[in-house]
Amino acid sequence: MTEKRVDDASAVLVVGVSGTVGRHVGLQLAAAGMRVRTLTQRDLLDPASLEAAVQGVDAVLLGWPHPTTEAAPDAVGVLAREVGRVVFLSSAAVRDVPEQPEGEIEALLARSGVRHTVLRAYGFAAALQWVQEIRAGDAVRGYGGAAGLNPVDERDIAAVAVRALVEDGHAGARYVLTGPDSPTQAEQVGIIGEAAGRPVTWEEIPRETARHRMTATGRAGSAVDSTLDFIHARIADPEPATTTVQDVTGHPARSFRTWAADHAALFR
Repeated sequence: MTEKRVDDASAVLVVGVSGTVGRHVGLQLAAAGMRVRTLTQRDLLDPASLEAAVQGVDAVLLGWPHPTTEAAPDAVGVLAREVGRVVFLSSAAVRDVPEQPEGEIEALLARSGVRHTVLRAYGFAAALQWVQEIRAGDAVRGYGGAAGLNPVDERDIAAVAVRALVEDGHAGARYVLTGPDSPTQAEQVGIIGEAAGRPVTWEEIPRETARHRMTATGRAGSAVDSTLDFIHARIADPEPATTTVQDVTGHPARSFRTWAADHAALFR
């Protein structure tokens, strides 16, 4: 693949992407000599703010952090008119849960005609949803502890995103990003405990309790049910590993154990 940088006079805009991934994208773009802009999640919902932010921008890394998509058609319309390249941080779960917001954004991008690349991650290795529980005690309470998931390190997501932002040859790709193996949620918690230097266990909760927790965050009940079905299905059918990270970046994907060792201080 022949690398082609965006114009040095232009910038890359990072919008709607969590700090977990966005920070590493910014660092890697800066190391490559690119200028980086960011836009707040709230401004993503305002077409005028988004249109102002994309002026002089050649490429955009887009996430959709909001539980609903009412503002998405306007946002995608701005990008299609003003930007030459969009990389969308989606979710591999759209295959099984197409009604979640990421699935609609993918469809909007495809219909818009903008040159774009989709990054589908099964989940982030950054297990920040467990930080408070692990810091406060020796157990994590959740649903589907036996589900084999395949989290990908945020540094690897960023590396693929940067390639897609600054190189030609990625338009139209749907990259499924994973780590090298599929530890269960219970195993992930145990790995974090080992890295933090104390035992941490998984405590299973009923599905209805998990559903109540998830709907309390504003997610639609149908999407929550589909997500819980997805987790349940991974008990018998763990998420498969892909070689996409190595194929795109040239280096193998980091394991969850590596992520936990590198971030053990978060859980102490």
